[in-house]
Amino acid sequence: MKCDGRIVKEDISIDVIIKDIINNTYLEGCGAISIFIGYVKGLIGSAKVYELAYEAYEPYASKKLKEIACETANKYSIPYILILHKTGSLKPGEISIYIISAAVTRHDAIEAVKEALERVKKEVPIFKLEKRNDGEYWIVGDGKRVPRSKLLSDY
Repeated sequence: MKCDGRIVKEDISIDVIIKDIINNTYLEGCGAISIFIGYVKGLIGSAKVYELAYEAYEPYASKKLKEIACETANKYSIPYILILHKTGSLKPGEISIYIISAAVTRHDAIEAVKEALERVKKEVPIFKLEKRNDGEYWIVGDGKRVPRSKLLSDY
């Protein structure tokens, strides 16, 4: 079994990851690869997004990503799962997260990716500042936005 998760700063080649999965002999019984690719949205409602700045509390964030990957792999008895989350300033259309799983069945591959994604959103200390034409917003939880100026004025 291979389970891994980590914060990355560089771009990741999905082709390299797929070739690595397919060429591993311990994955010969697998019949499915499920891939989730998250990227920066260009519009939120009617607001234009210019940038999404990601910061992570390291090394804890990478440790938590790996923990989620391994627990998910064990739960679904899948031999491979990888979670990569980028940090830094990303523009609309740039990839922020990959979650890739390989499993014997498509059901397990897809369910593992779905569960891992929900856990990443709730458990990993990654902070997102959305810079838009109508201001800057911290993204808190699953889609809730708090104006940066409000947080600054509270102190």
